[in-house]
Amino acid sequence: MKRFLLLFLVALPALLLPAAAAAGPAWLSWDAGLSEARATGRPVLVDVYTDWCGWCKRMDRDVYSRPEVQGYLSRKFVAVRLNAESGAAARYEGRAWTSRTLAARFGVSSYPTTMFLGANGAHLGSVPGYLPAERFLVLLRYIGDGHMERGVSFEAFEREAGAQGRARR
Repeated sequence: MKRFLLLFLVALPALLLPAAAAAGPAWLSWDAGLSEARATGRPVLVDVYTDWCGWCKRMDRDVYSRPEVQGYLSRKFVAVRLNAESGAAARYEGRAWTSRTLAARFGVSSYPTTMFLGANGAHLGSVPGYLPAERFLVLLRYIGDGHMERGVSFEAFEREAGAQGRARR
């Protein structure tokens, strides 16, 4: 029995490692995320979700759990989660809000919705619905690599990214 317990304790970190990797980005609360964005100059990705949303759970499982998504988010963005039905307190534009009223303030009415904010908290845009990982990464690169900021349309960026991908094959 002692041998089994010792083996279990030695193997436990290895068993937990894949679960930790699949957990997703290091999500911050709204206030902590906006503070981090101001300090680092990185844009904010806000995952607006609800506890009951099946597509939100699928986004967690199929998209946010992918190492390439996690890596890109950790390098280029501050990742924030906002429960659209929560009464948790948050501050924005010098006012007190709840998570619920913030979601409404940004016009979020379907879940999941991915919102993007500049490092200063300015709303850059929102994308409602589930996005497959490959398409999600294209969107992240469009914003994270500064193409949106430079005035490149998403359609032009997507065409260019597609052409580059075909040229590498």
